Amino acid sequence: MQTNFTAEQLQNPRTQEAESILRTCVHCGLCTATCPTYVLLGDERDSPRGRIYLMKDMFEGGRDASNEVAFHVDRCLSCLSCMTTCPSGVDYMHLVDLARAHIEETHTRPIKERLIRRMLEAVVPDPKRFAWALRLAMLGKPFKGLLGFIGLKEMGAMLDLAGKAGRVGKVVEPGVIPAVGARKKRVALLTGCAQQPLRPAINEATIRLLTHHGVEVVIAEDQGCCGALVHHMGREEQAVEAARRNVDAWTTLMRHEPLDAIIINASGCGTMVKDYGHLLSRDEGYRERAEHIAGITRDITVFMAEIGLRAPERWSDLKVAYHSACSMQHGQRLTIQPRALLEQAGFTVVDIPEGHICCGSAGTYNILQPELAGELRDRKTRNIESVAPDLVAAGNIGCITQLQGENQIPILHTVELLDWALGGPCPEELRGLEGRVKSVRSLLEESEIVENV
Repeated sequence: MQTNFTAEQLQNPRTQEAESILRTCVHCGLCTATCPTYVLLGDERDSPRGRIYLMKDMFEGGRDASNEVAFHVDRCLSCLSCMTTCPSGVDYMHLVDLARAHIEETHTRPIKERLIRRMLEAVVPDPKRFAWALRLAMLGKPFKGLLGFIGLKEMGAMLDLAGKAGRVGKVVEPGVIPAVGARKKRVALLTGCAQQPLRPAINEATIRLLTHHGVEVVIAEDQGCCGALVHHMGREEQAVEAARRNVDAWTTLMRHEPLDAIIINASGCGTMVKDYGHLLSRDEGYRERAEHIAGITRDITVFMAEIGLRAPERWSDLKVAYHSACSMQHGQRLTIQPRALLEQAGFTVVDIPEGHICCGSAGTYNILQPELAGELRDRKTRNIESVAPDLVAAGNIGCITQLQGENQIPILHTVELLDWALGGPCPEELRGLEGRVKSVRSLLEESEIVENV
């Protein structure tokens, strides 16, 4: 794509980066076929190609973000399906990040939008505040209809999501969880922000799975939110601060003893932490450390595949539909390990039609864009139901919260299923399916009886 930046404009590092990305686009339009918002709306401006033109015009003109640019960029899920599709390797992720930061700096949003965004920024990244918000939201759920009636649909969406929470989990305290038996590896675990109160069983299962494979798990004292939430809202400085804090926390751990990996069990967080090297690339005090942190960051399924999964203690005929989160398949390009581990653990794994299309979660998207998120959720739900699974596995808390609901197919984190198969407790959501699971020992004993007969 031809660009028309002036030499003066290109003195700005942000503009240099935008220009470099824009020049790789050949405006072929292949991205439109896999873009969720274009598939739903059919509006070129709600496709990656259309948004690229809007961003190019804004950056080249050196203008403040217009209402039109903000509207269509806000509708982007940052699912990155376009990057998987693009034959030219356009770095859309970092281009739209630049645009979001520019919008945040130059565009004045309506007061309601500003207040909701600030509330999300203040509450969601803090697990303790978020836990209290969940409790309050459960009390407020009867008023959801009233909120929609008075124009606060975003608040209604929050109540919907909060109402799906089971027990509100406690914050995982810093400390060391020793390996069971001889220690083979030492890792740090990012426990997440929203995940801790929303689904505490995920971290519990992760820690059990790791320690029973001889892995010592360390929860760093000062780690916090990965920064993805504020980053995707254009709050670049806050995202940088979150990244610096985590880099400092993990560097402190490594001064005492090396880490084999930083484990992340929410793929949205994993995509963000793996990008710390880019985010802090212009920060001389952090660049090298951030690159090292990004290099040793592993999704829990990748790490388990690397060290090797123990033989399962339970076996079942359960049919699992695997939902690959966008941040997993597009953001990190991880598609093999989660499925392979589930199969090794004895589950029958099936793919979901249109698996490349986002479920509509996308961080805070299902709150800020509830109508589009709802359409994508319903589309994903229909595709899941079409393969008639017993349950769904996913590797991201956002997707799990978005897709779970009353009288629907149970949805669990991949690590919960692996932990269960290897001897951990049965997840609460699967109590009704416990009868279809047998211990491997009993199956072997039955086999021996048959052979003796």
